[in-house]
Parts: sequence; C-alpha cells; structure tokens
Amino acid sequence: MEKSSQIYGIRAIMEAVRANTEIDKVFLQKGLKGDLMRELEQLLRKNDITLAYVPVEKLNRLTKDNHQGAVANVSPIRFHTLEQLMELVEKKTSPALILLLDQLSDVRNFGAIIRTAACTGVDGIVIQRKGAAPVTADTIKTSAGAAFTVPIVKVGHLKDAVFFMQASGIQVVAATEKAEKTVYDIPLTAPTAIIMGAEDRGISPSMLKAADHLAKLPLLGNIGSLNVSVACGVLLYEAVRQRS
Repeated sequence: MEKSSQIYGIRAIMEAVRANTEIDKVFLQKGLKGDLMRELEQLLRKNDITLAYVPVEKLNRLTKDNHQGAVANVSPIRFHTLEQLMELVEKKTSPALILLLDQLSDVRNFGAIIRTAACTGVDGIVIQRKGAAPVTADTIKTSAGAAFTVPIVKVGHLKDAVFFMQASGIQVVAATEKAEKTVYDIPLTAPTAIIMGAEDRGISPSMLKAADHLAKLPLLGNIGSLNVSVACGVLLYEAVRQRS
C-alpha cells in the first residue's frame, strides 16, 4: 500500500474522518485501550467506516512510522450515494443500466469490471460497505482509469439497494448458474440492474430471492464457471446488443 494512500495515528485519523476524507478501512491494534482509542472507535462506527482489529505486526507491515495502533486506508476516489446515482439516472433519456456487486473481493476483478462498465455505458456500480473489494491503486490500474469516471456507490446493505431500485422502476437481474433461463431469454431493454456475485460463493441466497429475474450463461466446455469479470462483460454486452 502506498504511503500516500494511508493515514496513521489516532488523532490524524479522527481529523480525517471529521474532514469527510473517503476512508475505505481502518486497522486498529488488537487489545489497545485508552480514552482516545475509544473515541476513535465511536467516531468510526458513527460514520459507518469499516474497522478491523489486528495484531501490531500487521500494522508494522502497513507502515514503518509511529502508527499509535491505528492505520487507515484512504480511497483514491470519492464515492457517490445511492440517491446521487438515481438522480443521474433520472436525467438520462436512455434506460438505466446499473451493476450491483455482491461481496466481490478481488481488486483486479473489480478493476476489470469497472473498465467494462465504462465501455458499455453502465450508469453506476453499487457495492456493500463491508466485505467488498476496496478501490486501490491496483483497482485503478486494472480499470484503465475508469474508476474515476464510473460512479461507484457504497451502501450498508446491498439488498436495501435492490428494493430501492425496484421501487424506482428498475428491474433486477441476478447472474447465477442456478437459473433456468439464460441471459439471452431475459429482456434487458428496460431499466436494469445486474447483480454479480463473489468469486467463490456467488450471489447470496437472500439477494437471489430479491431479484426479479435469474439468468445464467451457457457453458459448453468442461469448466464449470467463468471468471466473474468475464461473465459480467458478457451480460453487459448482451444488454448493449438488445438496446442497439
């Protein structure tokens, strides 16, 4: 992690949070006590910032400087709110096309998806605040800079975003091998949000249940699945084909 994308020290992190700095995650030294540490913990929770308790050795690997038991990873981009994304969508004349990434954890897959999203006219990408791949230098590089142009939204619970979109007239399509229909059987000309799942677990059962449609990709060889960024590209370009 580049030093420029970190903040270390309890007071420095607190000031960054109060200044609305876009912080991805904060690592706190396990077992460290004190009034200032408790104040930082409360501030992080109040602002819904992901935190993790780790051994001091982990913090020492993150930075050689005096971290005081706290290191924050700062995002290189500024995230949008769901409301801001929906305002952008409402101003468009073409139907919405949105991606929801359910617990995707690989930063390079994330970057590749962002790049494809930019090439296929995706209006925005929605990820969950906790457990999702962070936007790192690797993400930016793999996205070929598209992470600076495609709006990315962080939400507390992805299922709430699904319900919000459905209430806004956007159909939700979940990409899963458990589907009976292929993506070629699903109409994608209407305003659409596509859910892509994690590399290892796929889409969570509750998200599958909430979706309006389930869609799979035909697999003709001996391999049982596609890389998630490749699968995402296929689905997005099918949407582009149907809308052309």
